Amino acid sequence: MTEQKSKENASFFKIFLIFAKIGAFTIGGGYAMIPLIQNEMVKRGWLDEKEFPDLIALSQAAPGILAVNISIFVGYKLRGTKGSIVATLGSILPSFLIILAIAMAFTGYQDNPVVMRIFKGIRPVVVALIAAPMVRMAMQNNRKVWQWAIMLASLAMTAFLSISPIYIMLCVIVVASGVTIYNDKKLKRKMQIKKIKDRRKEDGK
Repeated sequence: MTEQKSKENASFFKIFLIFAKIGAFTIGGGYAMIPLIQNEMVKRGWLDEKEFPDLIALSQAAPGILAVNISIFVGYKLRGTKGSIVATLGSILPSFLIILAIAMAFTGYQDNPVVMRIFKGIRPVVVALIAAPMVRMAMQNNRKVWQWAIMLASLAMTAFLSISPIYIMLCVIVVASGVTIYNDKKLKRKMQIKKIKDRRKEDGK
């Protein structure tokens, strides 16, 4: 009921406005957008707190820009295909206009010492904006030791061994699929054994 009400309150104009605000006030692009997107979506009831990590995983796995993928998923969930188009336009239009204005006005000033100092000052903030949602999602979703082990191993392989994240994702998908199939077969065997035992009990009666 709450989800249906949230969808009804999500007009095309409101979707466009929220994603335009996210696109306009986020420094650092895709990953830096994550805390602002999370705050805006959860606050309005457009996404559940537990859904957000799954959304990030899907957006990362799909080809394309992270922020655009998130916009497509959320827009489609709220208002279907038209909602995804409106959300995507909202997220990319401010960035396009701002970058266009910067390119036109500051092309001749890119080597200016003042401009270079400004961008050097912005970089640590961008790193913090990217790191904050990652740490928060890790704390929320890694409940078991093996989950932390997979996360830290993936981090080490990416950061120190320079292994492509694509290979890591493919390995995780293969292993997860294998474990899921094994667990399903194990559960089916248990159910079959239980049925046989129940039949024997009934026959014994």
